[in-house]
Amino acid sequence: MNNKWKQIVAISAIAGISWLLVQNPYTNHYLIDLKHNASFASGQEDSLYLEIENNAKEYEAPPRPARIDPIWKAVPGYNGVKVDIKASYHVMKKSGKFDEKKLIYKQVPPKTHLSDLEPAPIYRAHPEKPVVSFLVNVAWGNEYVQSMLTTLKKNDVKATFFLEGRWAKNNPALAKMIEEEGHEIGNHSYSHPNMKTLPAPASQMELQKTNEVIEAVTKVKSQWFAPPSGSYRDETVKIADSLGMGTIMWSVDTIDWQKPSPDVLTTRVLSKIHPGAFVLMHPTKSSADSLETLIREIKKKNLHIVTVSAAVEETRIVH
Repeated sequence: MNNKWKQIVAISAIAGISWLLVQNPYTNHYLIDLKHNASFASGQEDSLYLEIENNAKEYEAPPRPARIDPIWKAVPGYNGVKVDIKASYHVMKKSGKFDEKKLIYKQVPPKTHLSDLEPAPIYRAHPEKPVVSFLVNVAWGNEYVQSMLTTLKKNDVKATFFLEGRWAKNNPALAKMIEEEGHEIGNHSYSHPNMKTLPAPASQMELQKTNEVIEAVTKVKSQWFAPPSGSYRDETVKIADSLGMGTIMWSVDTIDWQKPSPDVLTTRVLSKIHPGAFVLMHPTKSSADSLETLIREIKKKNLHIVTVSAAVEETRIVH
């Protein structure tokens, strides 16, 4: 058989198969379904898609880059959000109705991160992030540590405990208990000196020795350093940075060392609380007795109580 006849036979075979497919009742049913779905998509579903697309901007926010503020020093970045129109449409198409609660978001990271900035202390999380962090500086007050841990556990709250190295060495069981409860552990120097006037070699030794003690006792490598009494100089911050730690300050102070009543302490804190707040406290009777109320009232403000690490993350909290 020459090539010409082969071509004729092949064309005839294809034509025959095509005719059979078209006449097949299953094929007809499939084509009808396709036509029906296409017409439905061009009508009701298309209008839903357009509605999501038209409303998307209302629910989106641009990313906020990390920056150095003249007052607040290092301000963490905060992700922006964009509506994932296709994913949102897929979720809503069953009902065929627009529902803002069913919108699906994609997070958009900022171009500048904390790690891109020169070392500087952090006084709070990004002011648009609905979080609060409890900073518990521990160099004394053993009798109130367990009480505070009990209250935190009861309310499913994690705090950041900054441990003095000397305290951790002398109280390894309490230090380990803090870690086992899932709280974050930071560095609070070894012997509580004035870091602002301490020479650089001594400052480095204070921080390094504390890191070694904390790691030996809890197996945790500290990411954060809280200067005793909030006293530091630029060199202190750079030394902490060289050891892999950011320097943490606070934006709300309990002033619990003055032994205020719980009413005074809670009023003081709640009158100043804000999104991104870092709340300074110690294991004192005043803070231990006020902790339950603080947690309850802060949560009523739709603020999440999280560790420092969680607070400075760029991940946007979307309600």
